[in-house]
Formats: sequence, C-alpha cells, structure tokens
Amino acid sequence: MPYLLSLFLFATFSSVLFPKERVEVKILKSEFIYETAPFPSCHASTLVETPEGILASWFGGQYERHPDVSIYTSMLKDDTWSTPVLVADGIENKDFRNPTWNPVLYRNPDSGQIVLFYKEGPNPREWWGLYKTSDDGGKNWSKAIQIPPGMLGPVKNKPVALPNGTILYGSSFETNGIWSMHVETTNQNIENWKKIEIDNGSFHAIQPTILSYPNGKLQLLARTQEDVIGSTWSIDGGKTWSTVESTGLIHNNSGIDAVTLKSGIQLLLCNPIKDGRNKLSLLMSMDGINWEEIHVLEDQPKGEFSYPAIIQAKDGTVHLTYTYNREKVKYVALTLE
Repeated sequence: MPYLLSLFLFATFSSVLFPKERVEVKILKSEFIYETAPFPSCHASTLVETPEGILASWFGGQYERHPDVSIYTSMLKDDTWSTPVLVADGIENKDFRNPTWNPVLYRNPDSGQIVLFYKEGPNPREWWGLYKTSDDGGKNWSKAIQIPPGMLGPVKNKPVALPNGTILYGSSFETNGIWSMHVETTNQNIENWKKIEIDNGSFHAIQPTILSYPNGKLQLLARTQEDVIGSTWSIDGGKTWSTVESTGLIHNNSGIDAVTLKSGIQLLLCNPIKDGRNKLSLLMSMDGINWEEIHVLEDQPKGEFSYPAIIQAKDGTVHLTYTYNREKVKYVALTLE
C-alpha cells in the first residue's frame, strides 16, 4: 500500500477513535433554589419540565425520618424560583404523622398531567408508595392515591415512557437488610401495575435510573453496597433483564441519576468516590459501558453533595439538582458543546 494512502487511512482511523475535539460543559446557571425555607434540612430532589418552566420537588423537615418531613415544590419561571410550597405530608390524624420520602416527578406526554410520586412510612423498610396528580402545572394537587400493595412506584428516579405507551419505573425493596432492585410498569393512566423481577446476582442494588438506546434497548444503573455502580440490560423493551453486573465505576453507595439526551449521549450524575459524599461529578458515555468524567460539580474536603436529579428540556438544555449539605437544593443548568 502506498505510504501516503497508508498515512491517510491511519489519520482517518485515529480521528474516529481519538477525536481532537472533546465535549465541553458550558454552565448556564448555578444557584440555590431557595435561600431560606420553613425547614432546616432537605434531601432527594427531582425535576420535570412543564409548559411554564422547570418544576422541582424534594423532602424537607427537621431531619430525615422526623415525622414532620414533608414534600415541597418550587417552579423556575422567568428565571426565578418560586417560594417553596408544601404539597404532601404524612399526617394520618390529629395525633399521628409519618415522615415522607423521595419525591419523583413525571409528566404524561399525552395529557400533560403531572404526577408526583413519593413514599410515606417510618423508614425505607416499612414505607409505602403514594402519588398525587396535577392538571394545572403543579399549582394544585389531587388527594393522595396509594400504590397497590407489593408495588412502590419509582423509588428515587424519574420513570420513562416507552414507545408502546407503557410507563417504566425503576424500583427496589429493602427487606431484612437485603437490597434488591426491580422494575414496575403501568399504562399512562397509572393503572394495571405489574412487577418485573431482576436477578441482582451478587449485588445489593437499589434506586435504579433508566437509560434508553436504539431498537428498544434499555439499561438500568443503580447504587449498590459493593462500592460500584451496578448495571442491567434489557433488549426486549423492559420485559426481561440481564443479571446485575458491575460497571467498574467506583461509587460510595449513594443516590445517582442519569438521562439519555436527544443526541444519544448518556449522562450520569454520581459520587465517584468510595467514601463520603463530598465529590459530585457528571460522566458521559455513548454505549453505557465506557464512561468519562466530563465535569466536576463539587469536590470539597468536607460536605455532602448527593442524591442528584437530571433531565433534558425540549430546548436541549440539561437541568440538574442535588442536595447541598442537607441544607439547600442546588440547581445547575448546562449545555454540552
């Protein structure tokens, strides 16, 4: 083969494997959703896009597990976050109340109805699933509806609407110290609940987040007790799943979240350290197997930056939130260039 042709082919091949241009993260906005609130502690935020703006939710109270912990929301509209509003609590009667946990927001792509999933109960081993709906963009909410026994709904991360109209929820149980993740499904009316078991293998995995690929291929990523992020795959639209395996990504057994961008890029928010929650990073992948850290959101000697949420809006902007020292909810908007 002529030398120049060989050189050209090598250069072309190298440019595909090792592109000169790297994806760059451009931060558009970074701020706290609120400066003051009627609660000292907060955790577990979630996001959804509405026609009016970005709606966020989280739980807040004296401290996690305290009976006064309730679910709050705030709307980002006209570049300003609204004052946090209490939208759900665990009050059973005038003498007793439970803490609430882990809100998850979802918007029906057909009706536009917003659903707020959350948990109520004394702890994650004894809690149960509930949800409320809103037909006016989160201004008003229905009464709480309990999810059928044996089901929990999304435990931490947003559900995904499949092409056939099925809603797929990443879920998990904690029973007698054993963690195991599974998926649940409903129709768009949140009816006909079904549970699909997953072989967790040697992993104790919970709180999965869902990624989508061409031809109906799906992936769940989850926190585990084994110091890595776990992964399972489905090639039949979520009907069956492979045994959970390690991604090889070091992790601290804290909440994660991920999103599939319109471009096909996969983004993962996690704490890529074995101990502590003082570093929070954004990772990128094209295949769900090979991941690269593309931006460090927090990396401090001390502190907690955890339980992230991430979505992509219709205009392509990526929105994310996370717990900031259990005192505030941090919000960041960014684009990839």
